[in-house]
Amino acid sequence: MSIDAVVWDIDDTIFDYTAADRAGMRGHLAAEGLLDGYTSVEQALARWREITDAQWARFSAGETDWQGQRRDRVRVFLGERLSDADADAWFDRYVTHYESAWALFPDVLPVLDSLVGSHRHAVLSNSSLLVQDRKLRVLGVHDWFESILCAAELGVSKPAAAAFHAACDALRLPPHRVAYVGDHPEIDGRGAAEAGLLSVWIDRDGAHSAADGPPTGPHRIASLAELPSLLGADTRFGASSTFG
Repeated sequence: MSIDAVVWDIDDTIFDYTAADRAGMRGHLAAEGLLDGYTSVEQALARWREITDAQWARFSAGETDWQGQRRDRVRVFLGERLSDADADAWFDRYVTHYESAWALFPDVLPVLDSLVGSHRHAVLSNSSLLVQDRKLRVLGVHDWFESILCAAELGVSKPAAAAFHAACDALRLPPHRVAYVGDHPEIDGRGAAEAGLLSVWIDRDGAHSAADGPPTGPHRIASLAELPSLLGADTRFGASSTFG
């Protein structure tokens, strides 16, 4: 059965979230005068990422809401019992630095352009539509996507099959005719595969060993240049898999 559409994750798949987050937090901590409490900038950035991952997990599990996970990231990082208003203000100051570092990965526009005549496109993110809709507009790729679905509004998060099926429903296609591309081996890779989609796990830096990823289901690629050939798209763009 042919693949008619591609559903995309955003952060660390088409948008370089990790680089923007690190650059943004580095600038924010310097501006707030908070680096003296750490032995190095790297230690501070690692702690912020650890807290971010933990609070995202709580949000995905339904233990807190979108704004709550933001506020708790700030409170845990600072070790202070801040009011909602103070936590929001601190996070908003961080966002100013973070947004100044926003960028697409360099392989995104070429692959979208190569697939424009052969596949439809949508987005499924474990984030908020308010955040991701604006991000896609700022990055200049919003109009590539027919639908943009986010967990905060859906009420269900990846890797739940219902999240992937909601994206398929928005496209009016059955799961076996839809591919999903994401960077997380479990949340994206295994989740999409178990939901019946063609699952494509992008492991950009190749940092994962074969044992790190799901044993079955996802197709592993290192660059979006490999995607058109995997989809069987009639295009000259594309590359063979670097993972063999």
